Order: sequence, then C-alpha cells, then structure tokens
Amino acid sequence: MSKLKLVYHPNDVLETECEPVTQFDNKLAKLLNGMYDLMLDADGVGLAAPQVGVLKQIAVVDVGDRNGKIELINPVIIEKRGEQIGPEGCLSFPDLFGEVARADYVKVRAQNRRGKPFFIEAKGFLARAIQHEIDHLHGVLFTEKVLRYYEEGELEG
Repeated sequence: MSKLKLVYHPNDVLETECEPVTQFDNKLAKLLNGMYDLMLDADGVGLAAPQVGVLKQIAVVDVGDRNGKIELINPVIIEKRGEQIGPEGCLSFPDLFGEVARADYVKVRAQNRRGKPFFIEAKGFLARAIQHEIDHLHGVLFTEKVLRYYEEGELEG
C-alpha cells in the first residue's frame, strides 16, 4: 500500500457515508497500521478512513492514556450519557478549532482487525475523540457541531 495522505476539507469524501467493512484481511491490517502511523505523524489523537480517502467504517484513536491504540471497525454507539463541552480540532481542518458539545460517556460496539466484536466504554476526552471519529464515518464533520470557533492563540498555553 502506498503511503497514506490526509484528505483536507473541502473534499466530498469527508461528507460521505462509509460502507461497513466485510473483509478482515491483510489489506485491512495494512490500512489500520498506515492510518495509525499517519495519525501519530500528524500529531492527532484520532483518524477515520475517509480522512485518507477510504470510504469504509474504520477509525483509529489514541489519546495517550492507558487504553493505548484503539482500532474501531464498524463502530456503533449503543449508549451515551452526560454532556461535556470542550475544544476540538480535526486533521482535515488544519488550524481550525471550535467548542463542541459531546456526550461525556459512550459505550461502543465495534470489531477488531480480525472481525471479532468487542465493546469499549469511554469517558471524558477519550469519549470525545471516539464520537468525533465515528461522526466521520457517517459524513458528519465537527464543524457542523461547533458552538463557537476559537480565535487564533486562544487555545495556547
């Protein structure tokens, strides 16, 4: 697989509903590995397949906590509770940050790279990152949910 490249807004692929993954093979494993490497190189905490031009329900998340790398294939939020409001950005929107309301807790059903179903529960920042990436898989961008945009320099320090 050639080196993955980020897709930037505006690009129709970012607002397109993704197809479920049905093939759990070496090609999927290579895509997941490439997405994770690109996410780290770009200093992100999450990356969804449409952000690399692939319209499949695949996302990777790593917020630097004890959970480490989380691979979400065909993820579905089955429960959400509470509310948090905080800053979000997106690798497909460089230098754009806004305040977004999200659930403070989510429970998600997904599959791993071998197709085995699993559940993950998340709170706080991890819950925010997971919801952001799952939105991408349905063509929903964080800009559609921004309560207010941050001015340049407002988030520093």
